Amino acid sequence: MTPANENIQGRLIAMSMIGLGLLGIGIMFLLLLREPASASTQDFLAVPAKVNYPAPELTLTDLNGTSVSLNDHRGSVVLVNLWATWCPPCREEMPTLLAFYEKYKSEGFVLIAIDQGETVEQVIPFVDEFQLTFPVWLDVTSSAGRVFNTMNLPSSYVVNRNGQVRLMWIGGISEKNLEKFVPDIIKE
Repeated sequence: MTPANENIQGRLIAMSMIGLGLLGIGIMFLLLLREPASASTQDFLAVPAKVNYPAPELTLTDLNGTSVSLNDHRGSVVLVNLWATWCPPCREEMPTLLAFYEKYKSEGFVLIAIDQGETVEQVIPFVDEFQLTFPVWLDVTSSAGRVFNTMNLPSSYVVNRNGQVRLMWIGGISEKNLEKFVPDIIKE
């Protein structure tokens, strides 16, 4: 092979490598711009952690200003959901939580949605929009987040009939994961 042919071959290889590199960058760019699937169609990656510790003492107020306590629900299976009206994953999981509650409430299942840091005036339009039928509590000082040791929204905790926290989720909950993990605790 002559030096001129070697030079041409080297340039072709270099240009091919540059072209492949640019193609790879273009594909990555397109993947980054791609709109993610909506929460209602995707299966959330959040799966619950199995835990076993006493539910914390927690007394707050409901939307009517009445004092309510987690201890008042001893004997029921309670899913405590910490959320806020401004939180997109919280909004996305509400229809799923409502459907699950409606399906299992006759079996001693209670869902308590505890809004973190907002006023009744901010929360009531959200409750009306989603037509929530489960108890909604207000936690203007975010004390529930402190006693459950989380700053993440949404966060959910399943408390068994004996007052033990058995599951905890950080992030949105899918119907598939609710159905996979919670009915066994309801049936205990």
